Amino acid sequence: MKIAFLSTYPPRECGLATFNQNLVNALSLNSDYDPIKSFIVALNETDDLNEFKYPKEVKFLIRQQNQQDYIDAAKFINESDVDTCIIEHEFGIYGGNSGVFLLSLINNLKKPFITVLHTVLKEPNFMQQTIIKEIAAKASKIVVMSKKAVLFLNSIYQIPSTKIQLIAHGVPNLEPKIDNPISKSELFQNRKVLFTFGLISRNKGLETVIKALPKIVAQHPDALYVILGNTHPGVVRHNGEEYRDSLKKLAVDLGVEKNLAFVNKFVSEEELHSYLTASTLYITPYLNEAQITSGTLSYAVGAGAAVISTPYWHAQELLADGRGKLFDFKNYDQLADIVNSLLGDSEKYSALREKAYQYGKTLRWPAIGNNYMDVLNDAKNNPLAERTSPPIIDVESMPKLNLNHIFRLTDDTGIIQHARFGIPNLKEGYCIDDNARALIMALMAYEHDKSKNARELIPTYLSYIQYMQKDDGNFRNFLSFNRNYLDEIGSEDSFGRTIWSLGKLINSVANNSYREFGKELFSNAIPHFKTLKYIRGIANTIIGVSEYLMVHGGDELLVNELNNLTASLKNAYRANKDGDWHWFEDILTYDNAILPLALLHHYQATGNLESYEIAMESIKFLDGFSFEHGYLSPIGNDGWMRKNGVNPIYDQQAIETMAMVLLYYKAFEVTKDEQYLQKMHTSYKWFLGENSLHIPLYDNETNGCADGLQRNSVNRNQGAESTLAYFISHLTVLKAAEMEYETLSSPLMETNKLA
Repeated sequence: MKIAFLSTYPPRECGLATFNQNLVNALSLNSDYDPIKSFIVALNETDDLNEFKYPKEVKFLIRQQNQQDYIDAAKFINESDVDTCIIEHEFGIYGGNSGVFLLSLINNLKKPFITVLHTVLKEPNFMQQTIIKEIAAKASKIVVMSKKAVLFLNSIYQIPSTKIQLIAHGVPNLEPKIDNPISKSELFQNRKVLFTFGLISRNKGLETVIKALPKIVAQHPDALYVILGNTHPGVVRHNGEEYRDSLKKLAVDLGVEKNLAFVNKFVSEEELHSYLTASTLYITPYLNEAQITSGTLSYAVGAGAAVISTPYWHAQELLADGRGKLFDFKNYDQLADIVNSLLGDSEKYSALREKAYQYGKTLRWPAIGNNYMDVLNDAKNNPLAERTSPPIIDVESMPKLNLNHIFRLTDDTGIIQHARFGIPNLKEGYCIDDNARALIMALMAYEHDKSKNARELIPTYLSYIQYMQKDDGNFRNFLSFNRNYLDEIGSEDSFGRTIWSLGKLINSVANNSYREFGKELFSNAIPHFKTLKYIRGIANTIIGVSEYLMVHGGDELLVNELNNLTASLKNAYRANKDGDWHWFEDILTYDNAILPLALLHHYQATGNLESYEIAMESIKFLDGFSFEHGYLSPIGNDGWMRKNGVNPIYDQQAIETMAMVLLYYKAFEVTKDEQYLQKMHTSYKWFLGENSLHIPLYDNETNGCADGLQRNSVNRNQGAESTLAYFISHLTVLKAAEMEYETLSSPLMETNKLA
């Protein structure tokens, strides 16, 4: 058996790295395993390929946030002589939203593989659940380490039991040392040691043990609580040693500082085993039940330690049948009573350790390695399952999401309107139209993968909108580069787009202060809803109010405002509908798809069936001339399309295509009808060259979008409007790809991560 292992790997200090190395070593004891042709594909957290000096068995490195590396790794494995692969899975070690970049690898992998899930969430978000389902669909087996994980995979992820293998977490194949140096150390000697190890962070609940110390020390003055381990790197980056310092202060406040000791280092397994066997009691005081697997707890039981734990999921299973003691979450009085009881009853204490020791022997790596080898043999002998249907959205063919041009166009005031080719044209200044679109785009990008870069754009665009709002709540539109107002009141279109962006912000995952600020600006503008006369301004406002009501559905004032706005749009449709002409005006001009899109938003917010019916009828009308040649031909700006006339085709604008993408996305979201997903994707591909000139408008070199498709060429200027239209469309397609997973049970080949 020749195996490729995918995980983190030492010398990287990581629990999965240690697990992976242990598994490699355990399999090396099996006569079926070929260590010569097997190899490791290791995950690097940074782009520095020289960050660690890896051993010779590591043959390929993946930079966590470099999506192409995952595809290249799959190719490397495919071209190797290995029979099977083992993929260790933890959401945090892979790149992209919830580690979605891993899907790029498994969807390109031609070797059978098994996946070891170190985390199975009870309440996964959509992306997390989607990723696990996709892994399960492609893997020969899913390996988990607890019965609770099997239950979750069955009931929450709908993965059949036949696809799941339960194999316990392995532990070192070590016996207690007769001459244990830790026992004789100055720290441990003549002390009753309570011990916890692992990366330190607030969710470990270490303060619970410290709060129990006064009651323990009152009966056992020689008790010492030893905490072994570094602070979690993520905690250090954001908060330094704040948590560790707070624990020290708590001990001082309780008068037990002499009964607390920190050993701040990452130790080898052999040294850890010595700590565990030298300790009197091992304690895991985690704060909630959502811990499906605990390597630290497994190690403690494997070492034959007397274990006390809160009743998180893995502890309930591993410490059953008298192999340990449980206490309630945060209940330090109960913990103190259990500790005092065990320290005062040597017979009870010895029985606890013996049961743990005997069970721990069944968890040692040689036996666990044999279990893995059985699963790998099954994988080798079973071909990969073929997919029943390809995805409609071929995400792999999309350009990587790269906002460099957006950053070039954005300064500390807002986003510049225009660009000469890919260079910002500062002479043209700013407009609220583009800053509103930019806010929508930044919110979508942040929702996509929680990118810090995207999040940092949000306050800039929001600040511009605030600067352009007048005292009466209305908005100016244009601002010069030297920040002078260029108009008194903006157009109704710009007003509506601004309300859309603020509604989107309020119904977003951005932080609370942004949402509260956006709600204030939104509320100031409400009195102007009644003055709107033009249907595109009305339609954009409808979308914004609908977004607002998604989180404030009980706001009767806004429900009434929304219904009144929508009535105007529906009245326009009734007045202009005539025979085969199913439209809101007697001409199709610009941003046309926004009109039925607004009605679908109204239907979602209120359930109004008339809005739905008019929307679907007008969509069908729009479809009739938009895809005549198999690709999108949006209404051209060269004369537009008059009633019973023909589409002039040129000049085609990016915002028209964006509106079509958004419309078909919403139609698919509402109806779950696959035809709209197909039309949305076809519309998006207009940017990539599937258009009447077969020329791409998206520029892979500048990451900007051309300002229009002309009769003989493209407009090579790459201003904010067209570039934002592209990225809003791109992000909409990525979001639709997630929906395709859920609705059509088709695979998401990969998603994009901000470059």
